[in-house]
Amino acid sequence: MSQLSAQALNSLRPRPPSACSSTRMASLSYGTQTPIASLKVSSGFWGSAEFNSCRLSVLGSDRSLNFSVVRDSAERSEGGVAMETVGDNQVEDSPGKLEERDFTGTPYVPVYVMLPLGVINMNCELVEPEVLLNQLKVLKSVGVDGVMVDCWWGIVEAHNPQGYNWSGYKRLFQIVRDLNLKLQVVMSFHECGGNVGDDVHIPLPHWVTEIGQKNPDIYFTDKEGKRNNECLTWGIDKVRVLRGRTAVEVYFDYMRSFRVEFDEFFEGGIISEIEVGLGPCGELRYPSYPENHGWKYPGIGEFQCYDRYLMKNLKEAAEARGHSFWARAPDNTGSYNSQPHETGFFRDGGDYDSYYGRFFLNWYSRFLVDHGDRVLALANLAFEGTCIAAKVSGIHWWYKTASHPAELTAGFYNPCNRDGYAPIAAMLKKHEAALNFTCVEMRTLDQHEGFPEALADPEGLVWQVASTDLIYFLLGSGFYI
Repeated sequence: MSQLSAQALNSLRPRPPSACSSTRMASLSYGTQTPIASLKVSSGFWGSAEFNSCRLSVLGSDRSLNFSVVRDSAERSEGGVAMETVGDNQVEDSPGKLEERDFTGTPYVPVYVMLPLGVINMNCELVEPEVLLNQLKVLKSVGVDGVMVDCWWGIVEAHNPQGYNWSGYKRLFQIVRDLNLKLQVVMSFHECGGNVGDDVHIPLPHWVTEIGQKNPDIYFTDKEGKRNNECLTWGIDKVRVLRGRTAVEVYFDYMRSFRVEFDEFFEGGIISEIEVGLGPCGELRYPSYPENHGWKYPGIGEFQCYDRYLMKNLKEAAEARGHSFWARAPDNTGSYNSQPHETGFFRDGGDYDSYYGRFFLNWYSRFLVDHGDRVLALANLAFEGTCIAAKVSGIHWWYKTASHPAELTAGFYNPCNRDGYAPIAAMLKKHEAALNFTCVEMRTLDQHEGFPEALADPEGLVWQVASTDLIYFLLGSGFYI
C-alpha cells in the first residue's frame, strides 16, 4: 500500500481543529487494487490534493503546498536523497524538495482517508478485517485524523422495509474507535456501480427495485422513456408509493435508525460529520449525464423530468401560472451528446431565455432545491448537534457559453444572466450544512488542452460559487472539495 510520510501529513497541520472543518478524501484500497487514488483537504480556502502511487499535491488559489511523496520502486534513491521503502514503493522524505507556503493563521487541516466502496459486502459483513486493521494502523501512525465511509442503503435495508442490518458497520466503527480515529459517514441513498471510480456494484434495496418493476416511474426518466435506477425521482418525495411511506420518510427512518444504533459513537465524538446523499453519486443534481445511457463528455445531457410524478407537478405549476400549454418539457433540446449550438433551446438567443424557457427552468431547478431542503431538514432532526454536509456537482463544461446547457439539464439554473447557485447556498445555510463542491481541484487550462470544444471553465465556476453573498457561510464552516 502506498503511504504518506509523517512529515508530509504534519506539514498540513498548523493549528487545532475547529468543530466542522474537515476534508475530502483519499481512497484506501485492498491488496492488488489501485492504491490511494485521491486525497482532498479543506482548510477554509480553495484547495485540493491529489494522491496516487507517484505524487501528492495540495494546491490552492492563493496558498499552495506542493511536494512529491511516493515514487515507484524503479526510482531507487537518487542524488543522495533518503528513501524509505514501503512495500513496492519508496517514500521520499527530503525537506529540500518540499515547496511550502506558510500556513500560520489558517485553520487546522484534518486529513481523512476514504475507505473502499466495498469495505462492507452485500451481507453487511466487514471485508478482510485484518487487512483493513493493518492499513488503518499505518494511517494512524502517520497522523491521519480519520476515515470516511459510505453507509449504503442497498446493503443496510436490502430485503425488507425498516429491516436494518448495521452489523458490518458496527464492527468497522469499533475498529476505527479503538485506533482513536474519527469517522465521517455518508448516507448513500443511491446505487453504486455506474460511475467513474466505482469498482463494486451495490444496487438500491431489493424491495425498492421490486416496486420499480411494477412502477418504473419511481425512477428519473428521460424524454426517450429510459429509466435511471441509480436513485429515486424527487417526484415521490411526498408520495406514498414505497409500501406506505414517502421517499423522504424512508430516508428519515434510515437516518434515525443509524443515529440510534450508533449513539455511543456520536456521544463519544467518534462520528464527526454526516454527509447526506441527495441524488446520483450522492450529489444534489439530476442524473442528466448517465454514461449507461450513452452520454460522453462533453455532451450537454438531457432533462430528467419525464416520470409521471414530476410531469404531474409540472402540469400543476403551469396551470397555476395560467399557461396550461406550458405543461411540457422543451422539445428542441437535442440529445445527450449534442452541443448547444446544435439545439434550438440552448443556442445563443435560444428558447432557454424565452418566457416559457424561464418558467420551465425555474420549475426544474426549484424542485432540486426543494428536495435538498426537505431531506436536510430531516437530517438535522435525526442528527441534531452533528455537522452535516451536502455534495454539489461542479458542472464546468459549456460554462463559457451563454446558456450553460450542461448545468441547466443537471438542475442548476445558471445561464450567464442569472446566479443559479445562490438559492442552493441559501438552502444549505438554512440548515447549517457544509458545501462539498466537486471541481475545486480542476484547472481551466488543463480542460482546454484536453477538450477545447467543451468551453469549460472550472475555475470560473468555483469563483462564482465562492463569490455568492453567502461566502462567509461557505468558507466559515469549511469549504468542502
